[in-house]
Amino acid sequence: MGNADFMNGESTHRAAVPPPQPFLKSLQNAVKETLFPDDPLRQFKNQPPGRKLILGLQYLFPILEWGPRYSLDFFKSDLVSGITIASLAIPQGISYAKLANLPPILGLYSSFVPPLVYAIMGSSRDLAVGTVAVASLLTASMLGREVNAAENPALYLHLAFTATFFAGVFEAALGIVRLGFIVDFLSHATIVGFMAGAATVVCLQQLKAVLGLDHFTHETDVVSVMRSVFSQTDQWRWESAVLGGCFLFYLLLARYFSKRKPWLFWISAMAPLTTVILGSLLVFLTHAEKHGVEVIGHLKKGLNPPSIMDLAFGSPFLSTAIKTGIVTGVIALAEGIAVGRSFAMFKNYNIDGNKEMIAFGMMNIVGSCTSCYLTTGPFSRSAVNFNAGCKTAVSNIVMAFAVMLTLLFLTPLFHYTPIVVLASIIIAAMLGLIDYEAAIHLWKVDKFDFFVCVSAYVGVVFGSVEIGLVIAVALSLLRVLLFIARPRTLALGNIPDTNIYRNVDQYPDTRNVPGLLILEIDAPIYFANSSYLRERLSRWIDEEEDKLKSSGDSNLQFLILDMSAVGNVDTSGISMLQEVKKNIDRRGLKLALANPGAEVMKKLNKAKFIEAIGQEWIFLTVGEAVGACNSWLHTYKPKPATDETEKWSNNV
Repeated sequence: MGNADFMNGESTHRAAVPPPQPFLKSLQNAVKETLFPDDPLRQFKNQPPGRKLILGLQYLFPILEWGPRYSLDFFKSDLVSGITIASLAIPQGISYAKLANLPPILGLYSSFVPPLVYAIMGSSRDLAVGTVAVASLLTASMLGREVNAAENPALYLHLAFTATFFAGVFEAALGIVRLGFIVDFLSHATIVGFMAGAATVVCLQQLKAVLGLDHFTHETDVVSVMRSVFSQTDQWRWESAVLGGCFLFYLLLARYFSKRKPWLFWISAMAPLTTVILGSLLVFLTHAEKHGVEVIGHLKKGLNPPSIMDLAFGSPFLSTAIKTGIVTGVIALAEGIAVGRSFAMFKNYNIDGNKEMIAFGMMNIVGSCTSCYLTTGPFSRSAVNFNAGCKTAVSNIVMAFAVMLTLLFLTPLFHYTPIVVLASIIIAAMLGLIDYEAAIHLWKVDKFDFFVCVSAYVGVVFGSVEIGLVIAVALSLLRVLLFIARPRTLALGNIPDTNIYRNVDQYPDTRNVPGLLILEIDAPIYFANSSYLRERLSRWIDEEEDKLKSSGDSNLQFLILDMSAVGNVDTSGISMLQEVKKNIDRRGLKLALANPGAEVMKKLNKAKFIEAIGQEWIFLTVGEAVGACNSWLHTYKPKPATDETEKWSNNV
């Protein structure tokens, strides 16, 4: 019997099997959808060879696209922004290099070459390139386990360059082969918890400088740090603590006013450089370095020396450098791309995540060959750049030239800069990464995301940065697996006076259709969830039959599966459907499918499942399926229909 018979003579369209496609064509479409969702080659279509060459160069080097349109008005804005972020980059660069257990001058080197590379290859107008605290901490933590920076500084430095090189190779490779979606496994909740935990650990590490301690634990967990701090109470230096406390208070006060009055952003931006100048003057005038206040000391003048020969490819610790590069590279990508997309959204333009990965990768590869360590787009520096009114990536070029002038002429002025001032700058920057408002929002919206966030935080603070990262990623992957392996199955009911069927839990006023159980499967059907779905569907039928028996209503006759959300099905899923059909056949029920997609129909047809179930039992909508089933109950049911069934048959 056809659907038309069931629908009282009204003609209906049948769910169609898509026309077959050659295997290579299907494979090409699958690869395109997976790796090229944005169709980056679209702009090259129907273009002459010369134009294609120009477009290709503009794609690789975005500066060639916007550079010819650059104006003097843009330069005025970028000049102010560049000088402003340079005032932040110089003290932060020195501070983060110390955090990574590297020579302070490397922080300045890393704020010179990488921004120039990014300005040529990057697609964000607002990203300000530089070193970041979390990557610096990871570098110190992961390399420090194998090589002591104090005992073997040359080897440690070479491993840091090598790790930066492999971070760049990894980042560029992800962008080239269009695998940027891998970074998406670091969910928002994961990043919030991980960043907050890393910020807490970084702040705790600064207690060594704030308290003026000579010896400090190499561990990063809070228990080890607290034990190290309170086991040396006799070594605490009040001079250093007072100096650090005063400058920290000033930095936090400057940030407070900048947040209250956004047009005063420059106060917060200039505050780190101001503390460095004031701290250096104070130490120079009072000779505080002779009274327990540690200073930076000599900084070498001159531009970045080449370091390509220092890459330790033959080192026995090469595997450690590779692992450090990959981990820090992923973190740097996640932060840099998230920051770039956030500011692009504010200015209503798009950035290409894969192009950004290539840009980050190239600037770290070039940086590793020019005495730089890992760089990305830090939020604090980019926010200052954005608030300062930058128009293009030229602000990074201006910043790089300001750092170049510092390297050539001003490095001796940092000799008396107290380490405790750098610690205050780091603490102030890290406190801004503890986003408790985001954590509260996660608690209100999604408890599991909040659990992921807290787990990442606890793992970092009480374990290590790597443990926290592993826990956070593992929980995020667990959630993905749960979504796949335990998809929702929803009971649908009819919204009164309509032909619409929706989730009965979401719409409590929906009405059940007598004799019919309508279920929606809310995910693709794969090997990972086929067993669960088979058992869950069987349980739905058992529960529905028990409910009907207890209420004395008409017996269950049909199971309708709404396949609208089932985007695909594999052979395990098809086997599951075949088993479900056999099971309901034994129960004396009939199976109907509603709105299966093209991929699903194609595979069901090849597996001869459509032939087994009958084409007449596959419908375009749930409403058609219900109408056909009610017509069948009304026309072919051996026993008289109940009043309720009569009413449904007349309404359809």
